[in-house]
Amino acid sequence: MDPTPVFESERTTIRRMTLRDIDQVLEVEHLCFTAPWSRQAFVTELVDNRLAEYLVLEHDHRVIGYIGVWLVIDEGHITNVAVHPDFRGQHLGEFLMRTVMDNCAARGMRRITLEVRVTNTVAQNLYRKLGFVAVGKRRGYYTDNNEDAIIMWADLPAHGGQEA
Repeated sequence: MDPTPVFESERTTIRRMTLRDIDQVLEVEHLCFTAPWSRQAFVTELVDNRLAEYLVLEHDHRVIGYIGVWLVIDEGHITNVAVHPDFRGQHLGEFLMRTVMDNCAARGMRRITLEVRVTNTVAQNLYRKLGFVAVGKRRGYYTDNNEDAIIMWADLPAHGGQEA
């Protein structure tokens, strides 16, 4: 995958995830999730899954967040989004989400979906802010505690950019 940055500021960059990023991604993953993905899961996504696209957010050359999406026909499916706890509250999760939504729209995707824990109201509020609507539940979706997931969908703009 091409590691060319898709966003850059003086100290913060967003770019495609590479295999070299996995150690730092796993650090964020373990800090953010009670049922973290394995190293092999990320390797498989990057090497074998042609539908997958993963981005990392770096600050001073340190991975502080990431997001993954599967591009399936005309829909995007967000697999994971995480921001290191030390960097929360700075709208970085929203930035990652908007970046993926813009990228999906630019590629002709019409809709985007994700699952979120029923107890994760902070994430749910962000997703609603971005236009996601709850449409159902997946019972016992999370294997660590059998918690339900809310299924959320959002329409993407047809022009491939942010709506005003």
